[in-house]
Amino acid sequence: MPQYTVKQGDCISSIADRYGLFWEQVWNHPSNSGLKANRRDPNVLRPGDLVYVPDKREKTEAGATDQLHRFRKKGVPAKLRLRLLDEDEPLANQPYSFEIDGRTYSGTTDSDGRIEQSIPPGARQGKLIVGESRDEYMLDLGHIDPISEISGVQARLNNLGYDCGAADGVVGPRTRTAIREFQRALGLRETGEADDQTRRRLEQEYGV
Repeated sequence: MPQYTVKQGDCISSIADRYGLFWEQVWNHPSNSGLKANRRDPNVLRPGDLVYVPDKREKTEAGATDQLHRFRKKGVPAKLRLRLLDEDEPLANQPYSFEIDGRTYSGTTDSDGRIEQSIPPGARQGKLIVGESRDEYMLDLGHIDPISEISGVQARLNNLGYDCGAADGVVGPRTRTAIREFQRALGLRETGEADDQTRRRLEQEYGV
């Protein structure tokens, strides 16, 4: 099967689901070893990345012809993980609902303001409604670039409340100010540069 060119919003789970494969079959294939080493996380790809999609493997099951046999199709949902904060304080034990692809999922944030929800692998957008006040947030799923890209740094800072403006890959005054504010908040040297240490801490704080 030819290589697949990643588009915005794609991840290994959504690509595998499109071709009827498990995500591990794609991510762990030897032909994707370079991509795996470079990106490290199957859920964070960059548009233009090339993913080798292996052919399906035929599987046979033996069974008597005069009996009824039941086969169950395995599903592999993706996991959405979020942490909700208000002025650095977790939104703990708050009811939420998440609308995606015509289905509604509901639950309660944990004591640290975290949500973990199974969602369809090919999901692109969702609406999150939180708390008794029913605050609404629109989510673009799979749209964040890798931390190695400036656009990925900007998107993570924006989502954490450090305003970079557009995640356009351009390091302007606004982005440098946001980086310095993040570095100050975490006790890092305030350089305004997305150096390796800053990227590592940003990845840890963001969770991906």
